[in-house]
Amino acid sequence: MEQSQTPSRILLVDDEKAIIDNLASFLERAGFAIAVALDGEAALDQVARLTPDLLVLDVLMPKMNGREVVRRLRQQDNWTPIILLTRVGQSTERAMALEEGADDYLNKPFDPYELVARIRAVLRRRAEAPRQMPLAMATRVRAGDIVLDRTARRVEQVGKPVELTARAVALLEYLLLHAQEVLTRERLLDAVWGWDYPVATRAVDARVAELRRALGDDPDAPRLIETVVGQGYRFVATVEIA
Repeated sequence: MEQSQTPSRILLVDDEKAIIDNLASFLERAGFAIAVALDGEAALDQVARLTPDLLVLDVLMPKMNGREVVRRLRQQDNWTPIILLTRVGQSTERAMALEEGADDYLNKPFDPYELVARIRAVLRRRAEAPRQMPLAMATRVRAGDIVLDRTARRVEQVGKPVELTARAVALLEYLLLHAQEVLTRERLLDAVWGWDYPVATRAVDARVAELRRALGDDPDAPRLIETVVGQGYRFVATVEIA
């Protein structure tokens, strides 16, 4: 008989007990082992005691906020994957938290099925480099012969600069940081354009087409960006810190 795999242990941290209760039972039904904490200080204690496989961490909490928890763990060279739960409209807050070491973020309110998908995607990515800092902290990332300098907002291919619009660079960055995930057009709009930007999903298609042209990626035989019919796009090449 095949031995069952040990479930991943998730530490769920939020100061709203109703959210904790509902999410904990949902994530357990999804196959995870769940521990909980109600504030940032308790989260750090639980991490030291339980060594969880991943944290789902609210940003706004008493005693110590989620961003401070991320900072302290990363300063200790602890690279446990972290997904932050944020509020819609906190784009600056989300960007700063990712730079400080979070692996992903999810806007509140959210679909719990989406959270499960994000957890599994982050665990898959980090399983390949468990003690390495998240891609979101790297200033340069590489996919084959393509290098993105996130600080200079510059893309090179085979050592030569690639001319792209600023929005296409931002879209490429998000695709690279979420490689192998199916990303819906709505999610890409939220992440790259923002909720307040009045554009339709066809704007995503236009920027994907720009990336494909500039990077020489054939949509019928993609080596970079794959179209997932009826869903969105997936970056299929392997991505690493450059």
